[in-house]
This record gives sequence, C-alpha cells and structure tokens, in this order.
Amino acid sequence: MRTNKTSPLALMLLLAVMAVVCQAQFLGSDAAYYAARAITVNGQVSVFKDSNPISISVGDSVQVQQMIVTGSDGHALFQVSDGSTFEVYPNSQVVFRRNPGNWRDLVDVFLGRIRVHIEHLGSLPNRSRIMTPSAVISVRGTTFDVSYSDDGEVTLIEVEEGIVDVEHAVLPTGAPRTLTGGQSIQVYKTSPIAQRKIDKGDIMQRALRMIADAATTLRNAQVKVPGGTTAGSPGVGDSTKPAPPTTPLPPPPVPPLH
Repeated sequence: MRTNKTSPLALMLLLAVMAVVCQAQFLGSDAAYYAARAITVNGQVSVFKDSNPISISVGDSVQVQQMIVTGSDGHALFQVSDGSTFEVYPNSQVVFRRNPGNWRDLVDVFLGRIRVHIEHLGSLPNRSRIMTPSAVISVRGTTFDVSYSDDGEVTLIEVEEGIVDVEHAVLPTGAPRTLTGGQSIQVYKTSPIAQRKIDKGDIMQRALRMIADAATTLRNAQVKVPGGTTAGSPGVGDSTKPAPPTTPLPPPPVPPLH
C-alpha cells in the first residue's frame, strides 16, 4: 500500500505561507484590537503616518509600527487592550509594536523616556518586551521606567515594582540581568551588560524623580484649552481637547526595520 508523505521542506513552506496569510488577515481585521488608545494627552504629541506628523488627541488610536513623538511640553498616556499602559514623556521618540510578528514587543524607545505598567493576565504573567538600541527589557507584569540617551547611547532601566530581565541588544551577554523593585541599571551600547552594576536604589534620587513627575502632571493639568477648561480635568460630558500645536514637529529619521 502506497502512502503519501510530505517532505519537511514542503511542510515548512506551507507553514510559512499560512503564517503570512494569517498575519495579513490579523492585521486587517484585528488592527483596532492591537492598537493603543490615547488616555491623556498634553502639549505637543504627534504620531507619524507615512512620514507625516498628525497631532494626537484623547481617544485617538496609534496603530502598529507608528512612531510617537513628543515635544518639549509633550506628555501622553496610552493603553492597550489588556489594560497595560505606557506613558511617553517630553522630548521622546518611540515606535508602537515595531515588530507586529511578535506581539510581546510593545514599544521601541529611540529617544527620551517612557513609563510602562504591564497588567497581569489573571494569575498568569503577561510577558512583554521593551526595546532600545542598547537593551532588551523583558517583563511579566510590573511598573518600570526606560530612558534612552542618543548622545551616550545608554539605556537606563528603573524598576518601581515587579521583576524585569535586561539583556544587551547588540553584544552577547549570556544570562539576562534580573532587576526587582527599587533597582536600576544602565546599559551602554558599546559595553557588555555583565560589566554593569545594578543600583540597589537611591531613596533621594527616586524622591526627586517622583517630585519631577508630579510637577509635570500638575503643569499639564493646568494648561488652558479652548472653552475655559483645563487640560486633564474636563467637566462631566466635556470633550474639549487641547488645540493642536501651531508648529508641526520635524519628521524624525525612521528607524530601520529588522
């Protein structure tokens, strides 16, 4: 009796085609589900679509592979479908889900600072990754800050609570460095991460950061918007949003896709 056998190569090609088709259908039908929604927006915040800056307002969505850019007074909080959030601070450039083939990859930070809060999926960890040119940060459900300085090509990771695994994005490092609440580490693009010291947490430094964040929130909440209200504290049923910036942001260089 003759049996039909599928060669390993043919099977691999079939699986690859199926993956491409599924991803295309996935991106088309579920794009809204995997978008990020703007919860709060203050100052100059834009998203780049086809190299053109578009001002973001509360309730707007950012789609996969779109770059978010904030000006010197820009600040925004975004939420994804599982309840996790990422907060983009002034003078920052980040790309949302730069790698749509891996939905663990949440944000790529190319300049500036973000704060990330990853929600747990019930009793299960919600594994997500944040990328910079020098570091790969893997999380399971936690709150932490990521800053990247283009001048020194250095990433600063500061963990508020939870567990974060940090690996070098360029140089081989072996096992990742694990950080817990109150710890931080700097990752230089040209220096192996194994040589970097984990900071156990400076109480004064964290207090100053908290004061600076509170000042930013207060300043943004007091920005006047048309209609006599203040941004960040609208009245019931008031959908007034800050006016778009008068001077558009210059298009930043689009990071290459790997």
